[in-house]
Amino acid sequence: MAFTDGFGGNSWRLVTTASGKAEAALCPSVTKFYYADGQGSTSKSISDVKGFVAKGVNAIVVFADAANAMLPALTAAYKAGVVTVPYRVTVGGKVGVNYSAYVGTDFAGAGKNWADWALKNLPAGGNVLFLSGPAGNSQGVEEAKGFWAVMASHPEFKKIGAQPFEATNWDPALTQKVLTAAIAANPKIDLILSDFGPSLVGALDAAVKTGWKVPAIATSDGNVLGCFWQDNHATQPNFKMMTVSTQNDHARLAIDWAIAKATGGKLPGTVYPSYIFEDSVSGKPSAVQCRKDLPGDVYLSAKMSGDDQAKLGK
Repeated sequence: MAFTDGFGGNSWRLVTTASGKAEAALCPSVTKFYYADGQGSTSKSISDVKGFVAKGVNAIVVFADAANAMLPALTAAYKAGVVTVPYRVTVGGKVGVNYSAYVGTDFAGAGKNWADWALKNLPAGGNVLFLSGPAGNSQGVEEAKGFWAVMASHPEFKKIGAQPFEATNWDPALTQKVLTAAIAANPKIDLILSDFGPSLVGALDAAVKTGWKVPAIATSDGNVLGCFWQDNHATQPNFKMMTVSTQNDHARLAIDWAIAKATGGKLPGTVYPSYIFEDSVSGKPSAVQCRKDLPGDVYLSAKMSGDDQAKLGK
């Protein structure tokens, strides 16, 4: 089987790919596991899919960062008889026509989890800034819908910044620029939403050094973020934080589905759940975690241990 990535160049992708490969290794029916990094290039991502089909793989799982642009290649793979499973990023088309299954996740559920937490911990409401990845990405769009659907009857929570989110490409350097500009434009920010929490840390650290007070944050987990909270919450009275799992293990579900379909096994579900990982206020299901003996780019919500993650790429 094959696993293709539209962009593999950050730690989250490295852990996610390793998680998928580890899951495939559990099945003796998988005699060969191929991987390709699209390197952020749509044309390379398309070529990767076509190349694996030509190689004769039985199944292919695709992290289709290029979204709908990948649909023709996926459709061709499916029509060639390959079990074809795009996951995490919507690509258009239809199951059974363009691909075998779409293995999605409950991004709207993440937004709802953030909203429910905000209602409990910010009873007066406030100004809400949302940072997500590339402009128009389906993850951020769905999370925003989930959050604001809950807040429809709570006008005390107000949108600020670009809508449905400020685009950061999940890049720490761009995140710092975007957050710096947002702070300058909005003297009062009461809640920051982010679907890649680790990318916030550089921006937050720089802002704190200017005397800015960190507001409440609802985001996704990462060791560097957990350690930042532990280092700063005592001097930042408004710095409450909750995280949802950053979902490296979503790849495992997509791999499981593709293997089951290709081998005639029992098919799992096609929706990976969103769940709360840390809550600095309630401590449930976990208090904020930090492993200072490990690199910052480790995700403690993942099935793969932090120690094993730290070995990747070495």
